[in-house]
Amino acid sequence: MEAVSERATYVRGAFAALYGTEPTLWVQAPGRVDLMGSHTDYNEGYVLTMPIDRNTWIAARPRDDRLVRIHSLNLESGETFGLGDLQRGDAAPWTNYVRGVAKVLQDEGYTLSGFDGLVHSTVPFSSGLSSSAALEVATATLFNELCGLGLDPVRLAVLCQRAENTFVGVNCGILDQYTSAAGRAGHVLLLDCRHLTHTVPPLHPEVAIVICDTRYKRALTGSEYPQRRAQCEAAAATLAQRYPGVRTLRDVTLEQLNAARTLLDDTTYRRARFIIQENQRVLDLAEALSSKDVPCIAALTAESFAGARDLYEIVVPQMEAMIAAMRCAPGVLGARQAGAGFGGCMVAFVERGCVKAFGDHVRAAYQAATGIEGAVFPVEAAAGAGPLTVG
Repeated sequence: MEAVSERATYVRGAFAALYGTEPTLWVQAPGRVDLMGSHTDYNEGYVLTMPIDRNTWIAARPRDDRLVRIHSLNLESGETFGLGDLQRGDAAPWTNYVRGVAKVLQDEGYTLSGFDGLVHSTVPFSSGLSSSAALEVATATLFNELCGLGLDPVRLAVLCQRAENTFVGVNCGILDQYTSAAGRAGHVLLLDCRHLTHTVPPLHPEVAIVICDTRYKRALTGSEYPQRRAQCEAAAATLAQRYPGVRTLRDVTLEQLNAARTLLDDTTYRRARFIIQENQRVLDLAEALSSKDVPCIAALTAESFAGARDLYEIVVPQMEAMIAAMRCAPGVLGARQAGAGFGGCMVAFVERGCVKAFGDHVRAAYQAATGIEGAVFPVEAAAGAGPLTVG
């Protein structure tokens, strides 16, 4: 609580310096880590995901016009724009997430009013922990509170995803926004990305979740992410010719894929194989984490990373170095990639009593291998987005 109070004092002082007044409304939206389920979301599959206690705050004060003044303490930049004609901005590109949410809300018929806002985030940027989704969901939550829109978490998440798809230009799935909007403190989410529903399987109390950041920055709009998505869609379309009723790779079994292998080129086959196997691993890991089935946790995470490397090809050398450091650290139960790959963060399941020793080993081993000072920190399951009381 003390850290929250110190952070609030810092943001409040910066807000006063910037705008000459005090904020009257505070909202937060958490980042997230996927525990299992890389790239399964846009294939309408399953993801085991967790909102984390690293979040994005927006401190705000309503305006009596339709002007938005928004500034980031992390990036030390900001812009002013009107809600009447929302266009992409180049001076501070991060504001496009804010603009995009406003545009989608207005396109849906919601009436918005302006505000002065100050953003502060503890979610590492470009790391695979969904800093962009946290900003989108915080923005939508702010408009929801400010303008009385009455959006429920799932509707809010869908509109934020649409903002990223159509305005920002990243063809992401629903995972990031859904987790940030609908998260529940102390719980992981088993998300069904087709039906936009979730269950909350228990996480064994002796299992800690530890993030290991490679500090190798991703940039999804310039990465091979869109290509991977297109390959999955092409595989599903081809398989649908043999198996009527197939809409996405969610609908295909491994047996069906292998029986139709000659219909697919090698690359497309490997992409499809990873997604189909990863989908099953999500369901299996949810059970293994609840019962602390250590051999199962180790096997599933190893298979997921191997598939990400060999079948989906989203692993870079820095991720290889980090996984090597994680796998031989004290107390590790399993380790794998997190987020979209191509760098960013990894996730480990660790004996709760070994978290410090685990982190010390990983930091030293990773730096020795790469020369990069990685970041290692445990995370807890946090509440989803909402208004924030800072005292």
